[in-house]
Amino acid sequence: MKLLTDEELRVCLSTDLFRLIGSVADELGYECYTIGGYVRDLFLERRSSDIDCVVVGSGIKMAEAVADALYRRCHHRPHVATYANFGTAQIRLSNRFIDLGGDEEVELEFVGARKESYSHDSRKPVVEDGTLEDDQNRRDFTINAMALCLNHDRFGELVDPFDGLYDLEDGIIRTPLDPDITFSDDPLRMLRCIRFATRFNFLIENETFEALERNKGRIKIISAERIIDELNKILLCDHPSKGFVDLERCGLLEIILPEVHALEGVQTVNGRGHKDNFYHTLEVLENVVKAQKEAAAQTEETETAKQSEADRSEPEKTVTDPLWLRWAALLHDIGKPKCKQWDGKGWTFYNHDLVGKRMVPKLFKRMKLPTDERMKYVETLVGMHMRPQAIADDEVTDSAVRRLVHDVSPYIDDLMLLCSADITSKNMLKKAWFQENYRAVKEKISDLKARDYVRLLQPVITGDEIMQLFHLSPGPMVGELKKAMKDAILDNQVENEHAALMELLKSKAKDLGILK
Repeated sequence: MKLLTDEELRVCLSTDLFRLIGSVADELGYECYTIGGYVRDLFLERRSSDIDCVVVGSGIKMAEAVADALYRRCHHRPHVATYANFGTAQIRLSNRFIDLGGDEEVELEFVGARKESYSHDSRKPVVEDGTLEDDQNRRDFTINAMALCLNHDRFGELVDPFDGLYDLEDGIIRTPLDPDITFSDDPLRMLRCIRFATRFNFLIENETFEALERNKGRIKIISAERIIDELNKILLCDHPSKGFVDLERCGLLEIILPEVHALEGVQTVNGRGHKDNFYHTLEVLENVVKAQKEAAAQTEETETAKQSEADRSEPEKTVTDPLWLRWAALLHDIGKPKCKQWDGKGWTFYNHDLVGKRMVPKLFKRMKLPTDERMKYVETLVGMHMRPQAIADDEVTDSAVRRLVHDVSPYIDDLMLLCSADITSKNMLKKAWFQENYRAVKEKISDLKARDYVRLLQPVITGDEIMQLFHLSPGPMVGELKKAMKDAILDNQVENEHAALMELLKSKAKDLGILK
């Protein structure tokens, strides 16, 4: 963070864009301020492409006037998206319209200063025109309530009635007014509170945190889509575990993700307790984030090297969105509470991977998460996360690795990353043993890849060919013959070649009574 002087703030704002906005506001006779995240990020020395402007007047009229001024300057008028119900307007700008100081695109939002009142059963406010003070009063947190004036006479003047700058310096999340009112009026702000604390690695002020605990039940009026948007943003933070600890501490996690909340706690019998699966899960999540960062850095280095070569060949693209691997890490053990048993000697969680896999679709549907390939991806990783460990526990055979790759392809790399992240034992000898066995599994997978495992493992004879060859209709017999081929290939009993598979099929067909 950098404490900017008044002069430094004026320099930061002395761009063509802010000067134009200020001059338009002066022409209209409006007070105009940039407020919220853009101001906060100036002090945090972060680049921001979202600029919120509040005017004491009509936000829509202000946006239209800015668009007109841009047309007079560059003979192109940007599109103005208006939202009359909220009194707001948005403009997307690129350097085609005005010098943005290096940014390729920014999004401007204009809103008229307003004051709000809420009913108990809705987060949609009743809005009235107001002053800058009214508008700052309705802001969620002190660090988001700071404003910088854009009018000529007061250009760059900081308006900070709630000492947001001090909270920013101290690393504190605090509401401008009574936090009980702030959170009760708009319960989504409780998740935003935790998200900002996670994103910036800030502490939530004590009174504000206690209000989270008191108002947690109000989150039930918020739609699943809004909740998931905040959870996704928490998961994409540098250290998402901090957010989930805060969600658990204040009681929100039990309401919005009871499957993850159920992992928390340790049960003890005869002096023996299992590990706390909630904190184990968060450790796995942090391990995944760390591995993703390392992989991204390595990919960037590789792409840079490739782009410097004479052929300028296209770098290999990553197909997996990092968000969904983080969801898989968060959910990988959710089957454990249902599978936990004391067997007289210790705690067991048999089949928790399969139980967890069955829980994923229900969770995704309830939370309005996508039920497409992304859900299948998470479901597959949750259901398969014990397979590499089972292989590594015994002698690492070609057959076992072939079957693993066949069953989980094309997610094999992400599965192995998740499984490596799942090694959290505090016993360093045990941890080293696991890691060495995983290394052996990875080497065999790499060898299969080098030899094109898709070609090696996918039978060259199709089900249609089997039906034509033996005059069969679709049914169990076709499935038996296909399974015989697959098993023989995976066990490396035959080469994946047409002639060898034909001999195998004829032999199996005789066993089934299809051929005499």
